[in-house]
Amino acid sequence: MVIGYYFKMERKAKFVLGLTLFLLASFAVGFYSYARSKEFRVGPVINIAKPADGSVFLEPLVVISGRAENVSRISLNDGQIFVDANGNFSEKLLLLPGYNILTLRAEDRFGKKVIKTLELIYKEPQKESLMASSTPLGL
Repeated sequence: MVIGYYFKMERKAKFVLGLTLFLLASFAVGFYSYARSKEFRVGPVINIAKPADGSVFLEPLVVISGRAENVSRISLNDGQIFVDANGNFSEKLLLLPGYNILTLRAEDRFGKKVIKTLELIYKEPQKESLMASSTPLGL
């Protein structure tokens, strides 16, 4: 009678141990899958470091810099730009006088897209106007 009771307890302990190991393994696989799918869930990210949106410039040359994450393609005004191993980018661009809208587009390997716009103003320096006169000076 004691032997039968002992075998029931041993079988129940094995069942509990097996169930616990199965649940731990399932949790580990689930957590790993969730962590690896971050890139798919989040999609591409663009952070523009410089210049700030709405900035005013007195020189036409401006450097657009920032960081891109989870991107397979990135472009500035439909021209492809490149990122380094850490996702940083830096591009020089000439502004036209007045209001300029710059568009950064990025796409990840799953086809998710993100668009960021940057509005900048270039104030061209005032040129001194020279007035021509047909009368000689001093008359």
